[in-house]
Amino acid sequence: MAEIIVKSRKWPVDGSFRIAHGSLTEIEVVEVKIKHKEYSGRGECRPYARYDETPDSVISQITGIKDDLTQNLDTDYLQTLLPAGAARNALDCALWDLKAKQAGSRIWNVLNIPKPKARLTTFTLSIDTPKNMARAAIKASNYPILKLKIGDYSGLEACLSVMHARPDAQLIVDANESLTPDELNKFTNALSSYPVLMIEQPLKHAEYNSVDHSPHNLPILCADESLHTTEDLQKLWEAGYRAVNLKLDKCGGVTEALKLFTTAKNMGFVVMAGCMVGTSLAMAPMMALSSFADVLDLDGPLLLAKDIGYGLRYEGPIVHQPRRQLWG
Repeated sequence: MAEIIVKSRKWPVDGSFRIAHGSLTEIEVVEVKIKHKEYSGRGECRPYARYDETPDSVISQITGIKDDLTQNLDTDYLQTLLPAGAARNALDCALWDLKAKQAGSRIWNVLNIPKPKARLTTFTLSIDTPKNMARAAIKASNYPILKLKIGDYSGLEACLSVMHARPDAQLIVDANESLTPDELNKFTNALSSYPVLMIEQPLKHAEYNSVDHSPHNLPILCADESLHTTEDLQKLWEAGYRAVNLKLDKCGGVTEALKLFTTAKNMGFVVMAGCMVGTSLAMAPMMALSSFADVLDLDGPLLLAKDIGYGLRYEGPIVHQPRRQLWG
């Protein structure tokens, strides 16, 4: 008989982390362990208030389907039990980890996908004054791609300050829905000659008709809060988005992520493999899928004061494949 164990766990942030949706000094994640005979698989999710999730609500979702899932430990069956979101992600990742352990093989062999290689990840600078963000950019001199969080149009000054401090760096500007269409136009014009890879989720998640449709508009726009599953891709492409940030906590786990990666790439999107702030246990499944991504944004553990055991190995900006003791 299978057993599903679920618990919440808190991890301190290294200092504080501020984005447009709020700031935090610690995170609370939900960990899942699925035991079957002598094997067990693990998964972690980060319930996110922006999507009306709390640790209690996610634990309640998982508890509510435990009896059904223990009778049929199947990833496809799980998709019918829960919607996309953090709860399904934790369970889906735990199931795939369990499958890999039962097979005595690494997860990429089980999934029949390319083995992940050591890759460059972005490094995130949370919202602060332009002067402090420039200082943080200099401190992060080992990272060639910086992701800048902004909270409104005044963030443009911080972007320019960082670019003057780190002219060698490429930037991703992450607005987290904090700009208006008019402000976005001013932003893109101001940044068009700088090495900005993309502006991430500049507008509210449902503002599909306000994005510049010009195919040569630079920087390109990336959907984050607007993207959850493959069903969202067509309307995002028609709205003018040309990049997407794929996160397991949004799409609901590895099973849906594989479909999302494939469909988005075939449509012509630039695909970023992203994350919430979390431990290496939350990053490992996405790192296993990283061969499908154009850009990696898997710096979650680097933003914590401490990480889970057997955490991902980071060598400056380079992140390595997960060890089997961690996941997969």
